[in-house]
Amino acid sequence: MKTNGLPAKQGLYDPWFEHEACGVGFVVNVKGRKSHQIIQQALQVLRNLDHRGACGCEANTGDGAGILMQMPHALLQKQCEKIGFKLPKSGNYGVGVVFLPQDPPERQQCERAFEKIVKEEGLKILGWRTVPTDNASLGATAKASEPFIRHVFIARGRSLKDDMAFERKLYVIRKRSANIIPQLPLLQA
Repeated sequence: MKTNGLPAKQGLYDPWFEHEACGVGFVVNVKGRKSHQIIQQALQVLRNLDHRGACGCEANTGDGAGILMQMPHALLQKQCEKIGFKLPKSGNYGVGVVFLPQDPPERQQCERAFEKIVKEEGLKILGWRTVPTDNASLGATAKASEPFIRHVFIARGRSLKDDMAFERKLYVIRKRSANIIPQLPLLQA
């Protein structure tokens, strides 16, 4: 697997075993209500924990951080309509945030493999959306390993009646993808 920014596989070291090991902070509404205030507070938590982030030798390269929030259905619905597909009602689809290679042939190979796995698991991909990014403030080290980020939208399907069955199916797709895609021929070069 090509892994920009990491040493090549040698001896007991294999970049395949690199993984996230992050700290977590929580800002929630215990009743599950969505609000912009929660997002603002979560962003403040990130700023307050800046000293905890792993930093490289460049001032503008760290280990990355972000927030996880409830699905912004109305926003996603508008974005998907702009690129040519419709989303079902909230709760009847899943969204994956997929980090892909920058190289177009490698990226296409990964997407095709992912689509095959989704089909084998009996679900359907509604569409892909390229996530807008701005790398202007990234350091050279971060840019060297910057992924191409896409959203993938997966329909729940009529056969999965309860939420947990759908979540389990999405989990299986994620785990299968994590094991199969890094072994693809183009990624082995």
